[in-house]
Amino acid sequence: MWTLGSKAGFQKPIKPGSMLTRRNFLHRSAAASSALMLPHWVKSNSIFAEEISHLVILHTNDVHSRIEPFPEDGSRNAGQGGAARRAKMIQQIRDENEHVLLLDAGDIFQGTPYFNFFLGELEFKLMSAMGYDAATIGNHDFDGGIENLEKQLREHADFPMIISNYQFDDTIMHDRHIKRKVFQRGELKIGVTGVGIALEGLVPDALYGQTQYLDPIAQATEQADILKHDEKCDLVICLSHLGYKYNSSKVDDHQLAQNSRSIDIIIGGHTHTFMNQPDYLRNRDGQTVIVHQVGWAGIRLGRIDVSFEKNKKGKCVTCEGLWVKE
Repeated sequence: MWTLGSKAGFQKPIKPGSMLTRRNFLHRSAAASSALMLPHWVKSNSIFAEEISHLVILHTNDVHSRIEPFPEDGSRNAGQGGAARRAKMIQQIRDENEHVLLLDAGDIFQGTPYFNFFLGELEFKLMSAMGYDAATIGNHDFDGGIENLEKQLREHADFPMIISNYQFDDTIMHDRHIKRKVFQRGELKIGVTGVGIALEGLVPDALYGQTQYLDPIAQATEQADILKHDEKCDLVICLSHLGYKYNSSKVDDHQLAQNSRSIDIIIGGHTHTFMNQPDYLRNRDGQTVIVHQVGWAGIRLGRIDVSFEKNKKGKCVTCEGLWVKE
């Protein structure tokens, strides 16, 4: 059962340095919790009591080797992004919140000369230094070849690659990925799985080798069911590099949300979609799934605040995109 915080479930982006404190979060959520009430999403006054568990999920997608901010050249993204600024913002949020999870939805590689020269070494070193908890694989992460992806992960990544629908059995990546992982934050158990886009026709065959693409909806549902029911996770997140929404039968985050089970939040990527508010969709069992994505190039840092009642039966959620700039 969920309560939506903020108008239509979304807060406008806040300026860097103006962090959302626990008091402000509760105030803003309580003031607007009745703005959107859907079936099975219930309002619970007790969620604003002192005895709640609070989780902050930070997320990025499609950073594309954007190590430095965009140059100050008058272009649309001038002065935005940059790994150092993102790291500072992440640390500020960690300083103010006890339970934080930091995730990425793929396409870490490719887009600036840093990748051409260092083939992903710098990207993984920086993500490790920032304390990323997990990521999934995007199509551009194969741009240096599957052997390079495995090498950079093995040598420079202090976080797991979570992907459930790429079968790596006959490749060098067979022991360099996992299908799911449970993270403990205080009394909360958070399950994470991941899915990637079909590689055929998108990535040259030689770059991904014998990788087999499996149905992302079936695989995500299988892993989410294990996390929710066997592992008893309080929240299940799917990192998706499928893309937000297509005008075709191509599998996207909307189809994943509506045709799966046991997933609470989909953190998306691939389509570089700057979402000004998250989408709320119904899954196969009629339960609500939140879909969110924060564009590309590290211009925004996604933030999802989840507060749980002490009995974990009720949840309150707010989503926002924090601009990464001075």
